[in-house]
Amino acid sequence: MITKTQLKVKRILDVTLVFVLLPFFAIPIIVLVIIATLDTKQYGVFSQLRVGQNGQLFKIYKIRTLKEEEHLLGHLYRSATTFGKYLRRTKLDELPQLYNVLIGDMSFIGPRPDIQGFADELEGEDRIILIVKPGITGEATLKYKDEERVLERQKDPEHYNRTIIWADKVKINKNYVRNYSFYLDLRLIIKSTLNK
Repeated sequence: MITKTQLKVKRILDVTLVFVLLPFFAIPIIVLVIIATLDTKQYGVFSQLRVGQNGQLFKIYKIRTLKEEEHLLGHLYRSATTFGKYLRRTKLDELPQLYNVLIGDMSFIGPRPDIQGFADELEGEDRIILIVKPGITGEATLKYKDEERVLERQKDPEHYNRTIIWADKVKINKNYVRNYSFYLDLRLIIKSTLNK
């Protein structure tokens, strides 16, 4: 099981990596925000409440990928733009989460932060997942990197997500917390980089 000392070392690794990466990614992030603003006709940074460490809510930041359009019946609906689909496929929409890591809401490695109704409803032994900060990437993220496409093929995507994918993610993330090591984080960072 991950210890308090390991959590502190994990935080030091996160802050160090952010300071190494920000000089390289600051300008690309600004450029992507400008393009996304023009592309979606809304401010190019999207924020949403997610469940974080110890079940606390925080605002996650992403490059905006969805555009609001008016349906024939006058209803508004959101759909990913062509550029937005590219950002999602390449995970470039996740770059603003470097800020989330910097301020301590997230880690580079950990369970992906979910909307309310998932991690905040964990019970019993499953709640050990909430000991760690949610991550930009992790073992479950790598396994389900094509999750959107998998769900698109299901008759009932929400049911499949809750009963199959989410249940498996809980097992993977519990295993991560139970068997945590500094070297595991390094291995997952390298694996995530190679899987881009």
